[in-house]
Amino acid sequence: MGNFDFSGKAVLVTGSNGGLGTEVAHAFLKAGASVVLTYYSSDSLQSLQKIYGMAKNTFLLRGDFTKEDDVKILVSEAVKRFGKIDVLANVIGGYTAGKPVTAIDEKEWDHMMDINLKTAFLLSKHVVAQMVKQSSGRVIHVSARSGLRGAGSDAAYVASKSGVIRLVESLSEEVKSKGINVNCIMPSIIDTEENRKAMPSADHAKWVTPADIAKVILFLASDDARPINGAAIPVYGLA
Repeated sequence: MGNFDFSGKAVLVTGSNGGLGTEVAHAFLKAGASVVLTYYSSDSLQSLQKIYGMAKNTFLLRGDFTKEDDVKILVSEAVKRFGKIDVLANVIGGYTAGKPVTAIDEKEWDHMMDINLKTAFLLSKHVVAQMVKQSSGRVIHVSARSGLRGAGSDAAYVASKSGVIRLVESLSEEVKSKGINVNCIMPSIIDTEENRKAMPSADHAKWVTPADIAKVILFLASDDARPINGAAIPVYGLA
């Protein structure tokens, strides 16, 4: 994968203040894109402003994207600002595990479904509707390798990430004739500060880095990936 030019492109990066989202947003900005950055709380806004500054090609929008009204506002405001949405790089997600199915609380289950799968559904629904009007677009969601097979004590997370893969497959069939590509990536453990703290004794050298994942996302958002649609791309590093 070489250097990509996204000049003149409007890119929506959700979860843009996290370890992966930051790398993805910076990669698109470096490639010349105009980038919509999303945040959830005032603390996140301050963090985003420190990370990205107030560059003219960035636009910060707040929202809870488990709520459809917030997603509608996000899409509307992004289109008002940049006139279109060429790429959705949806990096929102969360992880809760460690319990067998018989011990998972209903709220824990719902949280995984909401943050990992419902956000992907709502963003797909409303961003793709805009892309259909444009007759073009690229959608990249983040699933996970564990979405392929449960290992035990992770049912809610695995089910939500598996659902993202099935959503991508279904949506891609619906819109591939309209100039829109829909794919997802499946990272293994991502080498973030948070994960290193959680697993200090692990071999971090085997984990996939956010920067490497960002390169794959840029490729999937580029014209070079036009033949790829409905795919779940492994991004495992050495793990």
